[in-house]
Amino acid sequence: MPQPHRPTRPARPPQPQRARRSGGPARRRVDKPRWGVRIAAGVSVVVLGSGAIGHAVMTGLDTGIERVDPFKDMKNRPPAGHGVNFLLVGTDGREKISPDEKREYRLGGAPCHCTDTIMLVHISADKERASVVSLPRDSYAEVPAHRDLVTGKAHKAHPVKLNAAYAEGGPGLTVRTVESMTRVKIDHYLEVDFTSFMKTVDAVGGVDICTAKTMRDTHTGLELLPGTHRLTGGQALQYVRSRHVDGAADLGRMQRQQRFMAALIEQATGSGVLLNPVKFKQVSSTLLGSVRADRGFGSEQMLALGQAMRDFSPSSSEFASVPVGNPSYKVKGTGSTVKWDEPKAAKLFESLRDDRPLAPARPGRAAARPAAVPVDVAPQQIRVQVENGTRIDGLGGRVDAALRDTGFDTTRAPGNGASREVKRTVVAYDPRWDRSARTVSTALPGSEPRAVAGQGRTVLVIAGADYRKVVPVRAEDPYQGEFGVVTGDQVVCGK
Repeated sequence: MPQPHRPTRPARPPQPQRARRSGGPARRRVDKPRWGVRIAAGVSVVVLGSGAIGHAVMTGLDTGIERVDPFKDMKNRPPAGHGVNFLLVGTDGREKISPDEKREYRLGGAPCHCTDTIMLVHISADKERASVVSLPRDSYAEVPAHRDLVTGKAHKAHPVKLNAAYAEGGPGLTVRTVESMTRVKIDHYLEVDFTSFMKTVDAVGGVDICTAKTMRDTHTGLELLPGTHRLTGGQALQYVRSRHVDGAADLGRMQRQQRFMAALIEQATGSGVLLNPVKFKQVSSTLLGSVRADRGFGSEQMLALGQAMRDFSPSSSEFASVPVGNPSYKVKGTGSTVKWDEPKAAKLFESLRDDRPLAPARPGRAAARPAAVPVDVAPQQIRVQVENGTRIDGLGGRVDAALRDTGFDTTRAPGNGASREVKRTVVAYDPRWDRSARTVSTALPGSEPRAVAGQGRTVLVIAGADYRKVVPVRAEDPYQGEFGVVTGDQVVCGK
């Protein structure tokens, strides 16, 4: 069946683009940023690199951390499981952003002094895996009985949105509420406002993000063309805040935050940042300058984790969101909340308690292929005919096999082209199937897209003398399994 493509002019193969900046004040209401990626990614930078640097550099790094005691007077806590569990909480902090940055990155509105993102991060007992579970801020929750932080008034247990636990009772009530909902014992509490995010991203040299289609959000000023982009700190803030680029709203934003987290881990572990004492201390100091943490989390804990996680990589991380049963669960006096799918959520948190991986096992993971580049149309949906445009014997067959191995629906009957002197590989396509052509062009770097009206749905590849390899590609949504889990290596840009 024809794909619902909109006719366009001939597509160009995705090329790396510099992210565009959009200045000027916002004309529309700005949504509160959800930015949990900043916390977990920043913490990853600290814990993953510390072992390579040693005590000399780590000494004194935690002196700037503001201390809180979220575990004070807590009773009837869940039993300890295996591994280490962090509760990562993100709060607003736009009052610390300069006026120019507020205008450029659309950070209008008054500070909300609220919790905008809550994540559970589980480090496995063998220190070989990190599992990150996003807890929607609007999740239906029942806070335990407590005293209001501001008024001192005693409150009975009552239903709220999850982020209201922080407003009513600070870190302590937030930890109590999350432990009650998940039955996962929290070992450490980390709280960061987003003011250090831009500086932290800039300190690691920016982060690569790839997209298969144009992403534009007038609320945040985000504007990315198809391709790979090296985002600066401010541009990264736009990326993780945007929720109006597609119909997925908050779910899409959480998935983009997870992609960004995996990309930041890739940058930190693959660029030498963690092996450079000066660079590492700069990045760590930038992050820790605005962290609030429990009294038990310090340089010794960072060092112990880092020493055990020297070989950590994006494939060692996995990301999930709590399964949702009702995204618009009405609560009197509270409004619309997100009701979890209780049976599935219970199984998810049981896996964390039992220190089991969330992602489905992937055969042959030890010999994993290079990370696949995200595309708009899955290769399995694209019919491809290959022709040999050179005098190189067997080239058409090799290209057909490589495309088929990547997932394309090839004809398995490569032929010879009209010309045997083709220097640059050609991707010929009907304009009605331009999105399919972009997927094929992405798999054949450097190829020349050529629109041919009336050609039909089959994309014709004429292999040229420049052919070297087929790059693995995948549809943009790799989330899989019972809990919708993705591993970091599945969402970072392909090599």
